[in-house]
Amino acid sequence: MAYLTLVRHGQSEWNKKNLFTGWENPGLTDQGLSEARETGLALKAGGLKYDYLYTSVLDRAIHTANIILDALDVREIKTIRNMALNERDYGDLTGLNKDDARKKWGEKQVHIWRRSYDIPPPSGESLKDTADRVLPYFRKEILPLIVDGNSVLISAHGNSLRALAMFIESLTSEEILKKEISTGQPITYKYKDNSFIEI
Repeated sequence: MAYLTLVRHGQSEWNKKNLFTGWENPGLTDQGLSEARETGLALKAGGLKYDYLYTSVLDRAIHTANIILDALDVREIKTIRNMALNERDYGDLTGLNKDDARKKWGEKQVHIWRRSYDIPPPSGESLKDTADRVLPYFRKEILPLIVDGNSVLISAHGNSLRALAMFIESLTSEEILKKEISTGQPITYKYKDNSFIEI
């Protein structure tokens, strides 16, 4: 039986400061380092082993994955990094404190950019735009491996993982907006009879 585990990177310095991060590369906080290690230990306790590791090309996802592998006592694993798994690009919001963004554009407008499915911030991506690059990559590169019986660990970001969860759990564009993807909290599915079941 194959497994798929999705992990959002541990808390980053910009998460802590309440900044829009997007494709920038802040490091992990002490809490983020602990979250990553606890994730690895939890997966180890569950007896989970992986054949492939996929990450975005952003440092916080890669660092989180490396800490998880260390906790799993894994020294060698087929590893693929691809920008298709990158976080949503927040465009002109990138680097701004969320409270400052609300002052500049208004609470309602920022809420629309953050929580609507298909309305992007200026020069950035909507969740739909993010899904439009994440899902074709998943279907072409990762899903066939799982169908063939390989277990896969993906270390990525809140919105790229939200797009994956939407596909895996057959959620609507309204339902996915309500799904929280917390830092350092793994979501594991088993693949059986051509479907994913969260465990």
